[in-house]
Amino acid sequence: MAWPTAEVARMSGVTARALRHYDEIGLLPPAWIGCNGHRYYREGELLRLQQILVLRALGLGLSEIGEVLAAQVDEVEALRGHHRRLLAERDRLDVLAATVARTIAGLERSRRDGTPMVIKRPKNLFKGIEPAQYHKSLHGFPELAGAIDRHTATLSEAQVEAGQRERTVRMIRLAELMDAGTPAHTEPVQAEIDAQYQALAGLRAVSAEEYRAIGRSCVDNEPWRAAYETIALGLAAYQRDAIEVYAMTRLS
Repeated sequence: MAWPTAEVARMSGVTARALRHYDEIGLLPPAWIGCNGHRYYREGELLRLQQILVLRALGLGLSEIGEVLAAQVDEVEALRGHHRRLLAERDRLDVLAATVARTIAGLERSRRDGTPMVIKRPKNLFKGIEPAQYHKSLHGFPELAGAIDRHTATLSEAQVEAGQRERTVRMIRLAELMDAGTPAHTEPVQAEIDAQYQALAGLRAVSAEEYRAIGRSCVDNEPWRAAYETIALGLAAYQRDAIEVYAMTRLS
């Protein structure tokens, strides 16, 4: 049995344009092309498309997917590997969902009681968020990411954990200020942003424009925004706005 491009697009949710692109880069050639120029796909191509979509869902780029598919020897074993990774990702998301639920409950309790949110175990806020996600969030700032990597390589495990705790505490303080309705331009918020900036500036010089770009990435970059939203809904935009004020008033 064979299916035309339009039918494959309907079944898979992949656009006809994307299917043509997959063909052009050699990732998913059709079984054949009819005399009318239409592409047709058979069962083998549909199975390959499934693998492509699974690998994309796991965060791989098209070039990486091509390498994975080219290297696999046994289709069933390859699918078993994909299945294991999907189950691991499902478990990670379950943990992350529970983390967010605890944060929501804590913030709601603090609002109800009229008291600041108290985090007894700050590291629990980041359960389900892997360090690799933070590295991905810095892909638009390669020099800064490199400086952070070089600095981290000089630290002991205990020092790395201490740094993570301190960053967590800063994010919690910022979330508490936001929850209290403190405007982003006021001194308490700007003091927190200054502490963040000084930590970065201790690794390498960060210009006002670059710091603005970092602030925008808190919202525009999905892994980064997810990290902030794990703490409190709206924190990413609050951080961005506070950084914009800081860059304009203290760095320009």
